Amino acid sequence: MSIPTQVYQCRKCGSSPLEVYLCKYTPFSNPSIFIKSLNIQITPSRPFASLTTIVLPGPAPPCMIFSQTHTFWPRTNTPLNQMSKVQKVSILGRESIHVGFGIHSHIVEETLTNEKSSTYVIITDKNMEKTAPFQNLVAAFNEQLPVLRPDARLLQYSVSPGENNKSRETKAQVEDFLLLKGCTRDTVIVAVGGGVVGDMIGFVAATFMRGVRVIQVPSTLLAMVDSSIGGKTAVDTAVGKNFIGAFHQPRYVFVDVAFLSSLPARQFINGMAEVVKTAAIWNEAEFTRLENFAKTFIATVTADEIDLLSIKDAVVQTVLESIKVKADVVSKDEKESSLRNLLNFGHTIGHAIEAIVTPQALHGECVAVGMVKEAELARYWGILSPTAVARLVKCIAAYNLPTTIDDKIFLSAVGHKRHFIENNTLLDKMAIDKKNDGSKIRTVILEAIGKCYQLKAHEVSKQDLRFVLTDETLVYPFNKSAVPAESVVVPPGSKSISNRALILAALGQGTVRIKNLLHSDDTKHMLAAVAALKSAEISTEDNGDTIVVKGNGGNLITCDEELYLGNAGTASRFLTTVASLVGINKESNDYSILTGNARMQERPIGPLVDALRANGSDIEYLNNTGSLPLKIKAGKGLKGGRIELAATISSQYVSSILMCAPYADEEVTLSLVGGKPISQLYIDMTTAMMKDFGIEVTKSTTEEYTYHIPKGIYKNPEVYEVESDASSATYPLAFAALTGTSCTVPNIGSSSLQGDARFAVDVLKPMGCTVIQSATSTTVTGPPVGGLKALPHVDMEPMTDAFLTASVVAAVANESTPTQITGIANQRVKECNRIKAMVDELAKFGVHASELPDGISINGISIDSLKTPSLENHGICTYDDHRVAMSFSLLALMCKDPVLITERSCTGKTWPGWWDVLHTKFQIELDGYEEPLDVSERQSLARKAKNGQKSIFVIGMRAAGKSTISKWMAESLGFELLDVDTVFEKSHGDIRDYIKEHGWPKFREIEAQMLKTLLNENTVGHVISTGGGVVENAESRDLLKAYAKSGGIVLHLERNLDTTVEFLNSDASRPSLPGEIEEVWNKRRDLYHDCSNHYLYSIRWSDSTEAAHLKNTFLGFLDHVTGHGHVPVPHKRSFVVSVPVSDVNTYAKQLPEISLGCDAVEVRADLFKEYTPSFVAKQIALLRKYSSLPIMFTIRTKSQGGQIEDNDKLVETLSLLAIKLGVAYLSVPLTEKESTLKKIISQKGFTQFIASFVDASGELSWTDPEFDNLYNRAVTINADIVQFVGIAGSLQDNIDLEKFRASHTDIPLIAYNRGEQGKLSKIMNKLLTPVSNQIIKEQPEFEFTVVEINKAFGDIGGFFRNKFAVVGSPVSHSRSPFLHSALYKQLGLPYEFSTYESDNADEVFEKLMSAPDFGGLAVTIPLKLDIMKHVDELSESAQVIGAVNTVVPIDGQNGKFRGDNTDWFGITNSFTRAGFSSLDSAVNGLVIGSGGTARAAVYALKQLGCQKIYMINRTVSKLTPIKESLPDFNIEILDSAEAVASAEPVSLVVSCVPADKPLDETLAQNLNSLLTASAHTTNCHFLLDAAYKPRVTPVMQMAEKLGWAVIPGVEMLVNQGVLQFEIHTGFSASYHVAHDAVFSE
Repeated sequence: MSIPTQVYQCRKCGSSPLEVYLCKYTPFSNPSIFIKSLNIQITPSRPFASLTTIVLPGPAPPCMIFSQTHTFWPRTNTPLNQMSKVQKVSILGRESIHVGFGIHSHIVEETLTNEKSSTYVIITDKNMEKTAPFQNLVAAFNEQLPVLRPDARLLQYSVSPGENNKSRETKAQVEDFLLLKGCTRDTVIVAVGGGVVGDMIGFVAATFMRGVRVIQVPSTLLAMVDSSIGGKTAVDTAVGKNFIGAFHQPRYVFVDVAFLSSLPARQFINGMAEVVKTAAIWNEAEFTRLENFAKTFIATVTADEIDLLSIKDAVVQTVLESIKVKADVVSKDEKESSLRNLLNFGHTIGHAIEAIVTPQALHGECVAVGMVKEAELARYWGILSPTAVARLVKCIAAYNLPTTIDDKIFLSAVGHKRHFIENNTLLDKMAIDKKNDGSKIRTVILEAIGKCYQLKAHEVSKQDLRFVLTDETLVYPFNKSAVPAESVVVPPGSKSISNRALILAALGQGTVRIKNLLHSDDTKHMLAAVAALKSAEISTEDNGDTIVVKGNGGNLITCDEELYLGNAGTASRFLTTVASLVGINKESNDYSILTGNARMQERPIGPLVDALRANGSDIEYLNNTGSLPLKIKAGKGLKGGRIELAATISSQYVSSILMCAPYADEEVTLSLVGGKPISQLYIDMTTAMMKDFGIEVTKSTTEEYTYHIPKGIYKNPEVYEVESDASSATYPLAFAALTGTSCTVPNIGSSSLQGDARFAVDVLKPMGCTVIQSATSTTVTGPPVGGLKALPHVDMEPMTDAFLTASVVAAVANESTPTQITGIANQRVKECNRIKAMVDELAKFGVHASELPDGISINGISIDSLKTPSLENHGICTYDDHRVAMSFSLLALMCKDPVLITERSCTGKTWPGWWDVLHTKFQIELDGYEEPLDVSERQSLARKAKNGQKSIFVIGMRAAGKSTISKWMAESLGFELLDVDTVFEKSHGDIRDYIKEHGWPKFREIEAQMLKTLLNENTVGHVISTGGGVVENAESRDLLKAYAKSGGIVLHLERNLDTTVEFLNSDASRPSLPGEIEEVWNKRRDLYHDCSNHYLYSIRWSDSTEAAHLKNTFLGFLDHVTGHGHVPVPHKRSFVVSVPVSDVNTYAKQLPEISLGCDAVEVRADLFKEYTPSFVAKQIALLRKYSSLPIMFTIRTKSQGGQIEDNDKLVETLSLLAIKLGVAYLSVPLTEKESTLKKIISQKGFTQFIASFVDASGELSWTDPEFDNLYNRAVTINADIVQFVGIAGSLQDNIDLEKFRASHTDIPLIAYNRGEQGKLSKIMNKLLTPVSNQIIKEQPEFEFTVVEINKAFGDIGGFFRNKFAVVGSPVSHSRSPFLHSALYKQLGLPYEFSTYESDNADEVFEKLMSAPDFGGLAVTIPLKLDIMKHVDELSESAQVIGAVNTVVPIDGQNGKFRGDNTDWFGITNSFTRAGFSSLDSAVNGLVIGSGGTARAAVYALKQLGCQKIYMINRTVSKLTPIKESLPDFNIEILDSAEAVASAEPVSLVVSCVPADKPLDETLAQNLNSLLTASAHTTNCHFLLDAAYKPRVTPVMQMAEKLGWAVIPGVEMLVNQGVLQFEIHTGFSASYHVAHDAVFSE
């Protein structure tokens, strides 16, 4: 049985605490404590009525021996063995910083004893006040205050949490509280909390009563090591952080590390940024300790339960060491005049980032990124070594802190806000940094880890900052006078040798010090993998320049985490074989997983895997066959013996097996088959290095390309020196060749292991350079600029990576003979297809190059002929390939203007400092570049990529509509349609006969093989319709799943079972299904769902009109899932009508009336009577059948007023189903688990995600910080929209809501109050306000209709009473005023519509468009052309048609107008409403006339899908300009009776000639001939006469007699007016209301 303990400490002498055991078996009522071992009675100063006999073991403190009545205090509830001694740090001459673990009693006693006051005020935030450490502290104050300060009082105040509350307003609220409580100048304020509380309350103390005492009790790691130390206090403003404040030193800073036990992991990690920063600028030894502590720290703080006690001492030391540095610096420079600026390392850039993304990104996260960028700046200036930068980056990443703004840690926090981090914005923020000298930006420059350059902040140019901040760079032409005539460049260590050395050292026994190791992305991934597999202990010396590897002799074990290798091809290939040697870790997995980035998952590894499998390894492809990711079973090892390997693709396969072969069960004979191995020199390099590590490989004397490798264990040498990378050395040498200067690489010569060392002699020398090469150095001097010669042929097989450098040099070798490079076939499977990349990118410079079977041919041009690749075409693409980037940075120097190089950071793979060498060593001007980003549609910035040209697969039962819908897709996307069954029959004959002869299993096998072929060969530009049973084959299912997982579209089509059965029973074109149809349907249904990522329930149509609507609905669905037309977040006032029923069928047919004036229709999925995929899909299909509005799919849990249990898996299931169904909006409770929300958002595609919260209980007010926390959570998870619903008890609740809305603008917000008192909030809400309709009985009370909200909003002045008019001459009899006025009335809009008679566009502009109440125009003849000079932009239709019939002001641009044309819509909708549908076959159209309406008719017929558009007119010559201006519309002019006679039949005719006079006789004859011929040959034929006076025109009469369906022109007026109304007002209109208004004469 455990005995409870308490710790006591003598208040008088401060002696060390003694552990006290409380024995519950010995009741003791005397209010004193008897210490048996000393026979001393101690009188406590508080009642101990329930105390029992206490034993103090061990020696007593001195005060107890000489006195029997000393007062002892309970120090903490923490047992003695969990506490640490209080350690004191001096600052500004006082030991006022106290650090320890579990010291809250010490805090209280020290405060009350030494800081006498009448009033103590504890101030914290509303989150901290709920924590146990804070409550314990307050309890200790309440216990001890009556004893030590009986006349004093204790006050407590809490502020709202979060950076957004670190404001002047909150400061004023605190000050008002202090004043109301009568606080005076002797007040002591105790600030308990993180940096927000400490900074702000410190500022309160600095200014209240002209300064009162403050004590800081930091509760976060960040505050403990940084903000609480040094007396800086401040509040934030809209301009930036901490701009208003004061220096006000605290009396004490009490750092109780036990507070951290309640800290969330992210906050804990956040503080480590400042810890790392402090060590980086001041203490290299502490930095080294932090590097080693990272793994333990992260494992502890990210555990489900943080066991802080397990790392207590290390954390206390971490905090203490950081505090010591800051205290020392502050003591030397309190007011930040010089030395204290060093503490701002990382803050110049970090604060600027933070100002943009706060509060979603934390201070430490932003500073972490800032440190990396400022370290890169120091490297860019040539001050900080690349090794130091790599070391800093690695340490920061080890603490799970972001290192770039594109780090997944950072992106997961800030969501779409990432896109607001732009260069200009950052520079503006930096320009007003407090440490600047005026507007000159200053930053701290590291010289080495633990040391700052010149111990001050340095001025830095905006150009240098732009370069560091972006991944795109502008490379300026080289300046002959600035470039040094001679230079010496030492490239980093060889990537090839570095990676091999790490593998050999990790597999070896003993300790080796590897010097000059390349510090790059590749080696970083290799080091991480080696450490994860426990193959070696890795440490550093010489400030990180030397890597110390203590190998375990090949004893490797599996680890829990995947081994992520980025795009490190060498690492992936070497580690594949290494992973085959891994033993089983009983505490982990029995396998290893190797994975990488997207490009790495395309690069080949198949031949190596095949060889290893053949030798006993168990390796599984997890995605695409032949590429990573790989799952490699542990414990298998290598059998050894003879291994055959195809080595014509990559020598790295060979090296991988060679290096691991000594650890096989038997001696290995490695035979390279398939022809001459690629890159033999790299194989030789591997065997030479193996010899250095104690294993000698012998080459067979009897078999070509065969090696014998003995068994053994590598013996690590004491030191291994990595020579510089010869491939990288080609770039500075080529620089000399191009610029006519001289460059020496001192550690690459003829004795090098690397084939690329021959580049200078074999390539540059024949091209006209002077080359001096010794065994250990190479010097190149270029000819005069422009004097390079072409190289007719060079075999670069020994140095394949250097061909890119040779290519850019050859580009300016201006001779008639091209340069031909061969022997480089393997370069097609590197980081990219490098040969193709060179051909494509050289073309941007005007250099013609072409691919050879194993090389490239380059036709060099003169330097003067070089073109500068355009910025508009995004400059030079580097394909995320380091060698492409470095090569083209050289050719860019020779252009006349700056050249944009994208993704410059990819050079980090082999030479992170390449750009620094260009800038600092070669004096080349560089600048950052950032493409302008349109952030008007903010949420689209965070969306997945559009489908583009990726092929689409369609699955589903026969009779589901696959053929029809696949055809629609193919036509819409311009894709080719492939039917798998048709493809099968082309090669295997009739399916029925095949199955009869071979059976279903064989058919499914062949079908799977065909599907695999189609997937590989038709990845773009195809719609592939599969057979109904394709999902019955496991291999086919895996192929479809993999395609969907990779981002391709697999669409599952479903139709109800009855329709399916009916069709299949009557279809004899395919073999009968093996079993009952319903049984087969049920068997396949779940398989279809598993294999697809999109889902459509197809409802059968009853007529052509319904079919046309469903086709348009489907094409809208297609636009959504492909990303070509997803629904944006509305920018205008918008409404959503809810249909809160268990079955949409209840109101389906009334949806058009119910949703009038709305922008979306909502279904409450939690109310559905079924949650099966088929039922839910049918509900969505019904909505789409009867409404064209976007769908909002809402899920409510019980705590949110819904029907589904909170955190029920059903929320996730329904959400993912809704996304598959392609709904426009998905609303999910923000109260669900974060993992659930993030999973849904990660798969949302183009669906807008609404994070919703309903205060169903009404407990929260809009001033409650919980709404802040929820909003920030929504931003962090990357929600598209936030929806908050409160309950109003008074009008003030609505006012508070509007204040909340005004201060929360990061992402769009739907916010309103329910209840009678909340109506105002719904009127004020702008975005997707929920509305009701009288038809729906299930609506809750207090719901508004659209009309009611519009009227109320207008009554309070929300709508400007705009005036609209129809202009032209004559317009007195226009029906437009009636149409628009009727629609205004229906929707409750306070607008006026009138007529304005004029034929003068200038008059219309002056009298109407310039008026302050101008709302818009309907324009008719003769102003449709003249009015265009007064508009500032045109819609696409207005541009094509060349006329304007609608004008509106451009929102937000005073005095500017947009012109549109709705005539075409009037035509198209008139046809579709009359029943036209082009579902089954192509149609042709005819336009009669040549005026503006005729152009609109041509545009309309094109939109309706007409393949050919004929035109006839009385004056044929007037048609020619129309045809010439619309070359893509396939217009054919019928200029004779012969042309008319030979014309194809037409289905759609639009007459655009006046109807008030007889038709021209020839025109009438031609028209009659066309109508007669077409009436007998087409299934559908419709004629629209655009003239509506008279109602029945001569053309209409002619057509009716011939059996044509005729449409009066007034229909066109109605339909164009409906669209015109929507453009004018932003509201959707009722066709029926518009129609009745026009026809009610």
